[in-house]
Amino acid sequence: MRCALGFVVFAAVTAGCAGPERACTAIGVPVGISLSIPSPNGISKATLEACWRGRCVTDEVGLHPETSAGATTCTGTGPDSSCGTSMVPTGGLHGFATIPGLPAEPVKVTVRFDDGKPHTLEVTPSFAEPNGPGCGKDGPQAQLVAGPGHELRVR
Repeated sequence: MRCALGFVVFAAVTAGCAGPERACTAIGVPVGISLSIPSPNGISKATLEACWRGRCVTDEVGLHPETSAGATTCTGTGPDSSCGTSMVPTGGLHGFATIPGLPAEPVKVTVRFDDGKPHTLEVTPSFAEPNGPGCGKDGPQAQLVAGPGHELRVR
């Protein structure tokens, strides 16, 4: 009986020693491949095909103007002060191809722009941790950049 009582007391005392709980949101990560085109030079559309283990998935990449943060302006320097910035166009385009079942293993990716010519490379998508370590992985995703000659590279 003393042994059982001692175990209950030990368990109650050490229960709070696990450390603080980690809050993990239910944020999702889309599965697919992003495409950035810093210098579009006549590009207005893109189609992306991803192939692995005898399976291929093709998706139209909806291209949108890229933006970045402009100059920051601040009012005052005290605790009640505020700062702001506006997003400004960069002249580039970006988009995302949804690729259901995309694995975290080597994938052959072919992108075709307006001219229809294939631009191909191999990429290995990786899982994202949108809430940081300890909250699980989601995805996978890969990020590509098209160069001035429409050649592809991994970002």
